[in-house]
Amino acid sequence: MINESIMRECEELMKKGSTSFHKAFAGLPSPRREAVHVIYAFCRIIDDSVDEPDKSPYTIHELRWHFTRLEEAEGHFIWPALRWLFASFPKLTHEPFLLQMQGQLGDLTFTHYETMEELESYCYLVAGTVGEMLLPVLREDSDEDVQNAGISLGIGMQIVNIIRDVGEDLRRGRRYVPLELMRKHGYSQEELESGVVNQRFINVIEELRREALGWFEKGLAHVETYPPESGLAVELAAAFYAAILDSVAEAGYDVFRNRAYVSDEVKLRMLGRTAARYASRLGGRPGKAAVL
Repeated sequence: MINESIMRECEELMKKGSTSFHKAFAGLPSPRREAVHVIYAFCRIIDDSVDEPDKSPYTIHELRWHFTRLEEAEGHFIWPALRWLFASFPKLTHEPFLLQMQGQLGDLTFTHYETMEELESYCYLVAGTVGEMLLPVLREDSDEDVQNAGISLGIGMQIVNIIRDVGEDLRRGRRYVPLELMRKHGYSQEELESGVVNQRFINVIEELRREALGWFEKGLAHVETYPPESGLAVELAAAFYAAILDSVAEAGYDVFRNRAYVSDEVKLRMLGRTAARYASRLGGRPGKAAVL
C-alpha cells in the first residue's frame, strides 16, 4: 500500500532536484510513477551526501549502513519508501543502489580523471546504475540488450551533467573532463582552472557531446519494446537532456559561469512532438501522456 504522505515527500524531492526528470516521467501510470519518484529521491539523497554534506540528513557512510539494514531503518521518509519499492517491484535488486553509493564514495577521493575509460567507469557507477534501477519499474521483462540500453542512457546523461557542470565541479575541486581529451585538443589544466573558453576548449566539449549522443543512441535502441507510457517517458528524458547540449552551445560554451538549462517552452514543444508519435499506442490521447 502506498503511503501518500511519503510519496509526496519523494516527488517533491524529485521536483526540486530535476524538473526535467519529473516532467518526463509524469505520464507514467501508478505505481510506476511513484516508484520513479522513490528511486530519484534516494539517488538525490546519495548525491547530496557527497556534494552538499552540510544539507544532507546522512553521510554517504550512514546511508550505506542503513540501506544494508533496510528492514530496520527508520528516521527518514526514504526508508519506508524504499521498503515499498522493493516489495512492489520484486525484480528490482539492491545491487545497483550499492554500486551507485560506491561511485559516489569515489568522489571523496578520486577527483581528477585521466582517461575516457576512467570517466565511463565512473558514469556507469553513478548513472548507468540508475538505468538498471529503472528497468524493472518501467517494464515487466528485460534481456541483456535492453539492460545494456538502459545503462547506456544513464551514462550519456551523466556525460551531459559533466559538460553542464564543469565550472561547478571545479569549485568543488573536481575535474571530470579527462586529461587525455584535453591534451588531444591542446587545452591545459591551467586554462581550465582559469575558465578560458577558446576553440580548443570548444573542441573538448564537442567531443564529449558526441560521446554523450552516442550513448543516447545506444540507450534508445530498444525503446519501442517498452510499454508506451514508459517508452514516452524514456524518450522525453533523453530529449530533455540532449537539449542541454544545445543550450551549452547557444551560450557560447561558457560552462564556467553559466549553467545551461532547457526552458519549459522548449520542453513543451518536445513533449508535443514525442507524444504525437505515441498517440496511436496511447489510445489516441497524446495530451494525457505527460503533464508539463
